[in-house]
Amino acid sequence: MPNTAAFWLALAAVLSQASGIAAEAPIKLAAPGIDNTKAPGAPQTAVLAGGCFWGVQGVFEHVRGVKNVTAGYAGGDAASAHYGIVGLGKSGHAESVKITFDPRAISFGEILQIAFTVVMDPTQAGGQGPDIGSEYRSVVFYTDDAQKRIAESYIRQLDGSRVLPRPIATTVERLQGFYPAEEYHQDFMIHHPDYEYIAINDLPKIENLRRMFPKFYTAGRVMALGGR
Repeated sequence: MPNTAAFWLALAAVLSQASGIAAEAPIKLAAPGIDNTKAPGAPQTAVLAGGCFWGVQGVFEHVRGVKNVTAGYAGGDAASAHYGIVGLGKSGHAESVKITFDPRAISFGEILQIAFTVVMDPTQAGGQGPDIGSEYRSVVFYTDDAQKRIAESYIRQLDGSRVLPRPIATTVERLQGFYPAEEYHQDFMIHHPDYEYIAINDLPKIENLRRMFPKFYTAGRVMALGGR
């Protein structure tokens, strides 16, 4: 079976057109008016939740300036940070990703712009796409006051612009802890591009990233478990 990015992106486009899922391209949202300045410095982290972590991780593995993306859980405690428990929807956790990035190449605000445009529907409450439940809710888990200010300002900016059909439902919450998911979840899109869920729901997001954010798209992939 072919296992190249070009083949699976083409397959995703065909499947999406056939199913009508991607009949409308996402709206490219404006960049945040308030953002951190790109400057040399130590790698930074962003923790986001936006539906099944397979797709969120898979998209950001193709973003230039990103050094690592780990799938995991945030919003609950360490004892409940296990897939079988999180899936019950009562742990407080959301399937999340921890993104380590180079602040000289991409800003926290630009990460939010990409996430809200091609990774998730920030106006959907209680889940994402076909995945419904609190474990699939969309959240920006901020790690400091600067991230909180940028995220809250960006949400106000987008709501005020009325460019989206509904108000943004994504919440902004302080990160209490991030717990990496089980190893078999890491780099899932890379290892299972022929999985039907991935082909229909997630590979089109990478194509949208390539089309809408060519400055940030890279065909090379940074993998959570090492390598490219």
